[in-house]
Amino acid sequence: MKITQQATDTSLTLSLDGELDASSSVILDTELSKPEVLDYQKILIDCQRLNYISSAGLGVFISHLQRLQDANVKLIFYNMQEKVHNVFEILGLDSLMTIVPTQAEAVAI
Repeated sequence: MKITQQATDTSLTLSLDGELDASSSVILDTELSKPEVLDYQKILIDCQRLNYISSAGLGVFISHLQRLQDANVKLIFYNMQEKVHNVFEILGLDSLMTIVPTQAEAVAI
């Protein structure tokens, strides 16, 4: 798993490349735990190259969701592959988290 970051004044984009499993979820958790994450209005998760997500990977997003919401930081997923999106749907996470098809839509929120 490779995580690339790109920041603007109001948003932080994390591009996920590879498989988000038990071992790589630790890296993502470290990134989302940083205090400066709360300085942004939006955390955008680019899932275009995310091939697989395990329960540990999902758990990282779930564990940070309330913290981000309390700080008025929006967590927005985009460019999600169908098989990854299906996992979110099956678990009902698509109703808890914002998932949009494109980067333009994610930025516009």
